[in-house]
Amino acid sequence: MTLLEPRSIGAPVLRHDGRAKVTGTATYAFEQQVEQPAYLHPVQSTIARGRILAMDTSAARTLDGVLDILTVFDAPTLADASDGELAILQDARVHFRGQLIGGVVAESAEIAREAAALVAVEYLKEPHDAELRADHPGLYTPDSVNPSYPPDSDDGDVETALAGAEYTVDQTYETPIEHNSPMEPHAVIARWTEQDGDATVTMFDSTQGVHVVRKTLAPIFGLEPERLRVVAPHVGGGFGSKGAPHAHDVLALMAAQRAGGRAVKLALTRQQMFALVGYRTPTIQRIRLGADKDGHLTAIVHDVIEQTSAVKEFAEQTAVTSRKMYASPNRRTSHRLAALDVAVPFWMRAPGECPGTFAAEVAMDELAVTMGIDPIELRIRNDPDVDPETGKPWSGRHLVECLQLGAERFGWGSRDPEPGKTGTGEWFVGTGVASATYPGMAMPGNAARITCSADGRYEVAIGASDIGTGTWTTLAQIAADALGCELSAIDLQIGDTDLPPASVAGGSSGMTSWGSAVSAAAQHFRHDHGDHPSVGATTLAEAPENPGDDDVTVQSFGAHFVEAHVNRDTGEVRIPRMLGVFSIGRAINARTLRSQLIGGMTMGLSMALHEESVRDPRFGHVVTQDLANYHISAHADVMDVDAIWLDEVEEHLNPMGSRGAGEIGIVGAAAAVVNAVYHATGVRVRELPVTLDKVLPGLR
Repeated sequence: MTLLEPRSIGAPVLRHDGRAKVTGTATYAFEQQVEQPAYLHPVQSTIARGRILAMDTSAARTLDGVLDILTVFDAPTLADASDGELAILQDARVHFRGQLIGGVVAESAEIAREAAALVAVEYLKEPHDAELRADHPGLYTPDSVNPSYPPDSDDGDVETALAGAEYTVDQTYETPIEHNSPMEPHAVIARWTEQDGDATVTMFDSTQGVHVVRKTLAPIFGLEPERLRVVAPHVGGGFGSKGAPHAHDVLALMAAQRAGGRAVKLALTRQQMFALVGYRTPTIQRIRLGADKDGHLTAIVHDVIEQTSAVKEFAEQTAVTSRKMYASPNRRTSHRLAALDVAVPFWMRAPGECPGTFAAEVAMDELAVTMGIDPIELRIRNDPDVDPETGKPWSGRHLVECLQLGAERFGWGSRDPEPGKTGTGEWFVGTGVASATYPGMAMPGNAARITCSADGRYEVAIGASDIGTGTWTTLAQIAADALGCELSAIDLQIGDTDLPPASVAGGSSGMTSWGSAVSAAAQHFRHDHGDHPSVGATTLAEAPENPGDDDVTVQSFGAHFVEAHVNRDTGEVRIPRMLGVFSIGRAINARTLRSQLIGGMTMGLSMALHEESVRDPRFGHVVTQDLANYHISAHADVMDVDAIWLDEVEEHLNPMGSRGAGEIGIVGAAAAVVNAVYHATGVRVRELPVTLDKVLPGLR
């Protein structure tokens, strides 16, 4: 693979969309200008399982301004109802509390909301099951875990190895339901027009992938893909939840289908987002480790129990990272699901890798304590020369360098190995470390078009999304270097299905997938048109089918260092310092890369100390339905957070020499916080988040 010569790549270029965002002129989905829009408000089920017997809409219809009411008894019939999450209003069954069972269309959002509350629903309730537990009688093994990993792995003889190990750890770790909660709520505007029996549909959607939305929704409505245009120039965060369309998108298209060509607008409330757009599944993870007297792992067992939805399966790959992180001749991982009467889980930043690494890295800290050796030294001793799962060489495994550089920068050498020995006054002080890894991924089906729009200027078009990560800027940098021109000569177009196809912004794969397409298009453009093309010269090219190298394993790595202060009297936890050191290949944009890494670390801090959605199993719904009850880290919680990366080039994955960085920042961060809290206090918390009630009893 020929690597691009970096000129714009690597520079800390200011965000091209920055001024538009801070001045409020960047148009998000709900802000798109359409003539005389109508407004849609959903009607949701108030039971967790059962059947709808009747929906009385008479009171709602009396309100001035109500235009239409959809119910399970009169909604449009979908052409494809095979997706359990998206096939809404097709029958009277209720599968989880909060399920969409209708919607009101009105002249204003306020009228629609009031009318929706007046729809009276009669149910036949049935017993439901909405509680995950380790002894759930319905636990089963899925066929695969996200996206297509085998659910189980078994190498060697772990039971014999554990029985003969000099040192062992056998503990259970739990993570709660977490919700993505992006700043911009999920929103959509849909306009459906028909002429001579042919439908033309336009959607302005807050999504991580416009082409994914079209590919998913067009067949559900029996549309040819080119009949559905999806537009998303700016997206206010997603963290995975906007990686695919959800049921509210279907409801909006249903309403638009009956609106006679009038645009229909729908923005979910913060409360509705806790029921309708996915969440991180809770996990119950048992980790068993065995080691010899020298600290070399002889056995790794990682068994995971998590939940899915009875209406549609989503299986998270929680134990997959344990197949690769450390060397051991005996390894076993497993995933078991409980299908509950709840909404469907979905992607949340580093799905699987994030909660799985939390459990595994806390277990490694416990092993280090049991053996009486430094936790960094334990990790170094178990660093594998090749991929333990496949036997392939690494494209570049630099975890040890991350650990060593981080230890030097963080001042790890002055650390007292005994917990609870450091601190002054009211506060215990401790430090913790954790490793991180995330796969280097490239998605198929990407293409880019390059056109000479004026003398020395180039229009670069690809249907990619910018969810706040900096795509508007970084893709332009890649294009400039691929074409050998100045960055100022690039006019980038993204976020529209009228542009060449692009994969979803997910799996830290965006820059690799889209950048490879842009690089390929630039190469073909120069071949076809030379260095001085005529105005109007254009080239459309696809990214290589496999831009990476099948002969190596491509992973990013990192090390998190955390200092924790714990109040001796209250158990309050403060994190004054976090440092992340990462191996992520070449930086595309140093400014936006650092933003991504510290954003992920901050989200990991939030996971460790605050984030927890609570489901009431009696009624089946999440009761923490707003940002007053679902706590996230605020400014006061985030102090000195820094992220640095090694000076390296990834030679096997893409022409830019980079690897994805959107998710590795969160992987391992929560474990480092928990390990620091233990070192400060001697209190080991194995169930997130680390709240006062879990710390305080151990301080007495």
